[in-house]
Formats: sequence, C-alpha cells, structure tokens
Amino acid sequence: MRIGRWVFAVVLCIAFCSRIEAFKFHRTQQTERISGSAGDVLEDDPVGRLKVFVYELPSKYNKKILQKDPRCLTHMFAAEIFMHRFLLSSAVRTFNPEEADWFYTPVYTTCDLTANGLPLPFKSPRMMRSAIQLISSNWPYWNRTEGADHFFIVPHDFGACFHYQEEKAIERGILPLLQRATLVQTLGQRNHVCLNNGSIIIPPYAPPQKMQTHLIPPTTPRSIFVYFRGLFYDVGNDPEGGYYASRIGCIPVIIADDIVLPFADAIPWEDIGVFVAEKDVSKLDTILTSIPIDEILRKQRLLANPSMKQAMLFPQPAQARDAFHQILNGLARKLPHDKSVYLKPGEKILNWTAGPAGDLKPW
Repeated sequence: MRIGRWVFAVVLCIAFCSRIEAFKFHRTQQTERISGSAGDVLEDDPVGRLKVFVYELPSKYNKKILQKDPRCLTHMFAAEIFMHRFLLSSAVRTFNPEEADWFYTPVYTTCDLTANGLPLPFKSPRMMRSAIQLISSNWPYWNRTEGADHFFIVPHDFGACFHYQEEKAIERGILPLLQRATLVQTLGQRNHVCLNNGSIIIPPYAPPQKMQTHLIPPTTPRSIFVYFRGLFYDVGNDPEGGYYASRIGCIPVIIADDIVLPFADAIPWEDIGVFVAEKDVSKLDTILTSIPIDEILRKQRLLANPSMKQAMLFPQPAQARDAFHQILNGLARKLPHDKSVYLKPGEKILNWTAGPAGDLKPW
C-alpha cells in the first residue's frame, strides 16, 4: 500500500528535547496565532459561503455496506462515512438542488475489508459508475456539467484510481467518469496520475477519542531527538492509529519532494515543519541540529495553537475549524464555478465506455 511514503514525510518528528530544555521552555505557556492568509483561511467559517445538495441514494451504496462491516467506522479511510453524516445535518446542506453550489454523492467505496482490516478497492469502480448512472438518470444536475460541480470522497491510497498497488493504479488512472469532478482524497503527490488539479487533500481518519486517550501530558520530559514511524496505522498492533507520532505533537520533518500536504492552502506547513530535499537525506542530522533555537520555539508555539490540531481531526460531533469544515472551506474557495463548466445542449465530454472491461460490468 502507498501509506508508507505519505507517512514517511509526516511522522519523522523532531522533539529537540535536550536543546529546548536548556532554554527551560514549557510548551504549556505560550501559543502563537497563525498569521497571514493561511491562518485567516484556517479559521474561516464555511456556513453562508456555499450550499451543498446531498443525493439520497439507495442504502446499498452506503448504509448497508457499513452494516455489513462496522470496522469501516474506525479504519483510516472512514472520512467518507463521517463526511456523509456531517453533511446530513450541516448548515450548508440544502434540500433545493436548484440553489446548490455543489452536489455530493455518498458512496462508501473503501468499506470492503479483508479479514485483517485492509480495504479491497476492486469493486469500487463499478460501484461508483453505478451511482453516477443513477444520479445522471434521476436528476438533471450531473448532465449539466458532467460532474464539474460535484465532489466525491475517495480516501483510498490512490484515490479514484481504485487500486492499492501504485503501478496498477497508474495504469488504471482516475475513473473516467470522475475526471471533471472535484476529488477529496488522501493522496497528495504532484504530477501523479491519480491526483487531479483542484483535488482537496485531507488527512487520513483516526478516531479522535482514541487519539485523545493516548496523548501524554505536554510537560513530560522529552528524551528523543528524532522519531520515525513508517506507518500511520499498524494493522497488527495498532489498527486505529492511536500511537501515531509516539503520542505527542512534535515538529514534522517532510522528506518527500513532490508531496502535497493536507489543506495546504490553509495550514502553514512551511512555518510549522521542516522540509528536507530527498537528495539531502544523508545530511539530515546536520540539517536538524543546525536549526536556530528561536525557529524551533516559534514552530512549537504555532503547533500549540489549537486550530492547527483541530484542522486535522474529524471529531464526533463536528466542531468549528475541524477537518469537515476545512473540506467545506476548500470547496467554497472554488466558487463561483466558471461558466465554462456548464455544457452546451447536446455536448458530451466524458466517455462512458472508457476504462478496463471489468469496470463496465453492472454492480
């Protein structure tokens, strides 16, 4: 699975324990407001800035799938489930599709799990095609734009390429019927076949209550300079990600030249993290030990800002400035839609017969 590369960039964390303690810095004393456009965007309220129409699909596309395997509620791709639940009661929801800015199709494409909890995406293309055929046949809105004003949650490893092996995912490409839609996904890698321009990158889901349970007090002395864990989820020992980043917040070190981090237009990753070019990985120790103390302290103050953590979580119930609201903010920033997304009468762009033969079979 592709998880390793994404997490390598985010889980290598600097604790700077000995250097910071020499300055007697206590992390509970100060935080720093996130200034500038990124910080202001992070605190935006999407209510009043967009309206979303939620298609009511037969339960076989969502609820019945979840009833079959409740483990889907706690795996790292569960954002597709909780975003659906959030929108059903959100103030941005409209029941009048004529006034909607965006249309959402609730399809749980990653809720087909193996015995050890890994999702199998092989049925996902047919399932998604079936859902799109349904909405295009029963409502006129898909056909107006061929999906350009629709968004889909596709949180699997390679998003709407629907395969867990990168080579196969690249070979497949994004499902042709989703080429014009906005995709909300966890894959963030520039110039990748499975990442469309305009996609919204989100963090993997981790149960917020589990994360809170495993947090250690911020005053606990740090004895580790750099910590690396190569998986966000350890299927055998920690399938819900409760021990991610050794249970503390710490300065992220990003070693991935082409990475696109979650909510990058809202979270000031350059200010809170350390970016190291892949070619310089052999110099990592020198690079990290040469960072000025003042810069370290500022990054930790920014990380201590509650808005920063809030933006990466999917709490139940939803809270202001959380990941649900950051997704909506990302959609709101795409408005108004350009007139070019609306097709002329009789105009067709998407090819309904494109893709592997197996994808064209009924679901």
